[in-house]
Amino acid sequence: MATLSPAAPHAPARGFASALGPLLLLALLMVIGFAVMGSFGVVQEGAKAELGLSDNVLGMIQGLGAAVPLVLFSIPIGILVDRFHRVRLMLILALVWTAGTALTAFAPNVATLVVARMLTGIGTTGALTAALSLSADLCAPDQRGRALLIVNLGKALGVAAAFALTGWLFGQFLGHALPDLLAGAPPWRSTHAALALLSAVLLVPLLLMREPARQEVEAGPDAPFRTVVNELWSRRAFLIPLFVGQVAVVMADAAAGIWASPILSRIYGLQPQDFGAWMGAILFGTGVVGAILGGFAADLGQKSGRRGGLLIGAVIAAAVGIPAALFSISPTVPIFAIAFGTLALCGTITGLITSVALTVLIPNELRGLCIGAFIAIAGLIGFGLAPSLVAGVSTMLGGERHIGQAQAIVGVSVSLLSFVGFLVAMRRAPHSATEEPI
Repeated sequence: MATLSPAAPHAPARGFASALGPLLLLALLMVIGFAVMGSFGVVQEGAKAELGLSDNVLGMIQGLGAAVPLVLFSIPIGILVDRFHRVRLMLILALVWTAGTALTAFAPNVATLVVARMLTGIGTTGALTAALSLSADLCAPDQRGRALLIVNLGKALGVAAAFALTGWLFGQFLGHALPDLLAGAPPWRSTHAALALLSAVLLVPLLLMREPARQEVEAGPDAPFRTVVNELWSRRAFLIPLFVGQVAVVMADAAAGIWASPILSRIYGLQPQDFGAWMGAILFGTGVVGAILGGFAADLGQKSGRRGGLLIGAVIAAAVGIPAALFSISPTVPIFAIAFGTLALCGTITGLITSVALTVLIPNELRGLCIGAFIAIAGLIGFGLAPSLVAGVSTMLGGERHIGQAQAIVGVSVSLLSFVGFLVAMRRAPHSATEEPI
């Protein structure tokens, strides 16, 4: 793979309207990428029955498939995004997730399934980093909130499609409404074969996409890695609190998402069939609305002219998230739902604004590395520490019956940390990508 040598690194980015076509293509790729990444969880009972798997083994397949790509590959892929041709890299990563989906359809054993799900996760999470970098260079800085909004809407639709599209295909193969693709194979295998074919077809338009010129370049994509590290270190006063703010948000969201169902069952006496539909609707709705609000808040914040104005929306959302983190001790289920949805909405807003901040206030040659590091660290701490922290606090309080109080304590604590992190980052933010923060 050849390194990128943009012909016109100083060329102005196109307007939002003219960039809409490539942005929609990137969003479409995110839809199929996140759909196939979540597809196995929808039909895993079929794999369990065919291969004789236990719940622990299914958990391992899903856990390793999600955690390994986040922790081990996000940063290396981020570095590649900064230094190589991103459209070609995007194509390679999309082929990786397509291969992983196809391998899932043919996997004869657990080891192969783990590898298949890892490939799907590596391709999708890596492609998200490339898509965010490409989106940033398709538009001027004051339009990047809207640009990243399009890609994040694709991600949200992909998460929903993992359930809707996969479930629909599974039902069609189960009822023989669609011809069997794998000669008598169980429906879960035919479903993944169909998803792999669909993914391959949707990659064709990517062959026509041109690499946009990199904007806000300081040292350039061919700069020695030592120079890049020095640039990164010089911005630590801004990046560290920004990392703290967003990682704390991920901790609050991860703990809430994992423990919401047990809390509804143990404290409110509900069963999954009682709350599954409205919880799913809340998560999808807050994903879409949060992306829209975050995108426009970022653009409006930039227009304010204030130092760190881009992060005003994140500071406000983090503040609103503090009382919302008390959802687990709500007196009624409707109040639980409203507070939980508010917390999820605030998390989506801060996540998008953080992505915009990295593409506007950080030089081009650092963006992929920073986004990859955010994904890796947030995944490791958010999903690795927060759920166990809630369980530990519950034990200290006296056992499982205190899970609601434990969730509230952890949620409010990390939400407060998030608010402080974003506030400090806002005050230390640079005016532009080529200015070092104060």
